[in-house]
Amino acid sequence: MAFDYKKEFKELYQPKKSPSIVEVPKMNYLAVRGKGNPNAEQGEYHQSIELLYGIAYTIRMSYKGDYQIDGYFEYVVPPLEGFWWIDDLKGMDYDRKDELNFISLIRLPDFVREKDFNWAIETATNKKQTDFSKVEFFTYDEGLCVQSMHIGSYDDEPETTKQMADYAKEQGYEIDISDTRHHHEIYISDPRRTEEAKLKTVIRHPIREVK
Repeated sequence: MAFDYKKEFKELYQPKKSPSIVEVPKMNYLAVRGKGNPNAEQGEYHQSIELLYGIAYTIRMSYKGDYQIDGYFEYVVPPLEGFWWIDDLKGMDYDRKDELNFISLIRLPDFVREKDFNWAIETATNKKQTDFSKVEFFTYDEGLCVQSMHIGSYDDEPETTKQMADYAKEQGYEIDISDTRHHHEIYISDPRRTEEAKLKTVIRHPIREVK
């Protein structure tokens, strides 16, 4: 059976609806940076998703070709994720979508090295005749965070993030969004196939101890 990160790391991908504190380890990702309204059909965000999955599945299916990745095991491609921010704001403003910056992400298995990533970029570029140069091998150490499973529309997230901030404060922490620590979403549901009211999104905010 293929290794499924959502099932094996439930504390990261299947938190409860009530907020909790989690220490997120350093991980490697596929990443694409961009800006603009994520709902724009021809926008940078939708383009970033296509690029990410093109490389993610090139790596996932590598075992069927001549290139063999050391330590490879069959796995389910982890869910799409995103870091989001607005340049002049420490937090999110859901009415200013056109000003959003993002880093779209898909987690990489630990056995994937930069040389394997470079192979995947070259292979996908040649096979699909698409420019994948925007895709990065991205290492990120997220650290201590508060998180919660949000159910429903993305526009209703402020209610969940307020509960997270209140819980963090009760535990002696404060939200620590900065230029390098961002509002983080992990998309457990596919919005193309899931009713809006039933969408599952892990929301994660960095925190620090109140001194």
